[in-house]
Amino acid sequence: MAAPPLGRLVLTHLLVALFGMGSWAAINGIWVELPVVVKDLPEGWSLPSYLSVLVAVGNLGLLVVTLWRRLAPGKSERAPIQVVQALSVAGTALLAPLWRHMAPVAGQLHSVAFLTLALVLALSCCASNVTFLPFLSHLPPPFLRSFFLGQGLSALLPCLLALVQGVGHLECLPSSTNGTLWLPHNVPERFPASTFFWVLTALLVTSAAAFQGLLLLLPSPPPAPTAGPGSGLRARAAGAEEEEEEALPLQESPSQAPGTTPSPDPEPYRLLSVHGACLLGLLAITNALTNGVLPAVQSFSCLPYGRLAYHLAVVLGSAANPLACFLAMGVLCRCYRGCCVWVCSPT
Repeated sequence: MAAPPLGRLVLTHLLVALFGMGSWAAINGIWVELPVVVKDLPEGWSLPSYLSVLVAVGNLGLLVVTLWRRLAPGKSERAPIQVVQALSVAGTALLAPLWRHMAPVAGQLHSVAFLTLALVLALSCCASNVTFLPFLSHLPPPFLRSFFLGQGLSALLPCLLALVQGVGHLECLPSSTNGTLWLPHNVPERFPASTFFWVLTALLVTSAAAFQGLLLLLPSPPPAPTAGPGSGLRARAAGAEEEEEEALPLQESPSQAPGTTPSPDPEPYRLLSVHGACLLGLLAITNALTNGVLPAVQSFSCLPYGRLAYHLAVVLGSAANPLACFLAMGVLCRCYRGCCVWVCSPT
């Protein structure tokens, strides 16, 4: 069988990467923009703690997706993906004009619009974890790398945008009337937070458009009589059943389907073992540190050094995640002891 055209292959990889870019771009953008908005919102330096709680509550989006799958079994993943993308685009688009809006709650002034929209974006980003990947199960494994590359861009692009924006600071300049008198002068950012959120909205719109492009590209007539929306992109023989199963690692194996006999060698798939429990424990510790503990206390640890230090710590810390993901694409660590060393080394 002839291989798919190079142009179509490159276009599909590009669309998959842009599709993955919209998974966590909204929340990552809010995190790196905190040093800019923290001076104008009433929560002040406690704002990262509020955001950490909202991101944790956003995991309720996983329950919503689970309930939808229970009520509508066998349905396509297109509808929940489009709902997630619509919430992300609408949330960031509303943040641009409304992020300064404040209202009294329990006798204290709070940034109600900012926190409410952040919760909506947290729900959509958490739900993207369990809606985007099932859709990609119809594609060959090489496209998964493009998807994870796009997920890295969902953190890297907002970081680069935040570095270009900079953070405001005070400068002492001589007075125009008295040369011996120095007055404080506020130097603003290169562009305001509203512009940042509009650019973030454009990135999410691009990701949603990439998904629609995938829907138009994948159902096109395949070059060989094989089933599945992504079969036109596979370059292998039509009768190779083992290769077909290997090319779809995210789909459930036929031997694991209901009503069939389980595989005689289930050892590689066991999670309820000491080794599996330790790996899940390491994963839980890593996620707790990176998504909960460290972001919540980052503002207090950087406060004595000023807003510029806090800005660089947030941006460079967020940029380290996608850079590490790019490194992991070429350097894999499958050793259990090595994983423990990597997790315990920062602490």
